[in-house]
Amino acid sequence: MATQAQQPPKLDLAELTAEQFINIWKQFDADGNGYIEGKELERFFKELETARQGAGVDPSHAAFKEKMKDFMANIDKNADGRIEMSELAQILPTEENFLLCFREFVGSSSQFMAAWRRYDTDRSGYIESNELEGFLSDLLMRANRHYDQKKMNDYTKTILRMFDLNGDGKLGLSEMARLLPNDENFVVKFQGIKLTVKEFESLFKFYDKDGNGHIDEQELEALLKDLCDKKKMDVDSTGLGDYKKSIMALSDGGKLYRAELEIVLCRDSAL
Repeated sequence: MATQAQQPPKLDLAELTAEQFINIWKQFDADGNGYIEGKELERFFKELETARQGAGVDPSHAAFKEKMKDFMANIDKNADGRIEMSELAQILPTEENFLLCFREFVGSSSQFMAAWRRYDTDRSGYIESNELEGFLSDLLMRANRHYDQKKMNDYTKTILRMFDLNGDGKLGLSEMARLLPNDENFVVKFQGIKLTVKEFESLFKFYDKDGNGHIDEQELEALLKDLCDKKKMDVDSTGLGDYKKSIMALSDGGKLYRAELEIVLCRDSAL
């Protein structure tokens, strides 16, 4: 039996540091798949209710289940039945709420992608962990936010722990894009329709009619519309325009090369 010193800390609703937030996340995301779900979710909500009420609660009681259902309706923004790290950040009073500070001040996915392009120099879909602090600083400066060196060090260490799950020192675009607000996160929206290499090559070749290895903004719009129609994605013209603008932030002088588009539509998530 575990000793008292080995027991995980109880969920506390006092203000958390970024480090404490990550420790709580790892405590409840027991299988490390990036979500609190199933039995993990029930255990989390039980401890959350205990922390709020100062007493034990009974998960088998109908009132508990109803309260948990209402809780998820408010928190689970994408209605997938599980809690993501960014959703948890909205529940727990994290110090300066480091995750939400990115969501609040990074105004658009095109800002994010422009910063990403600067650091993913080999167009691999990853940035190295030693470039992360520069990337985060760049992102916040674009949003006219500035933090001292100590705070940036803390943010960098914490976000590295969040996203470099296999410890290889690389952070993927699809993982880092979770810093974006849900309605701006076109990278995550496209995660559900990731293309195989063969599908991507066929699609890109169709729109790169002269075979020069790049497409322009108008061709990208047609490609995205075609893709959304084929995959039955319900995207209006405004949303499509936003996706196009964000992806074009990766382009070189209006020329979107195969490698840039492949990062968004084809590269698998590191998770």
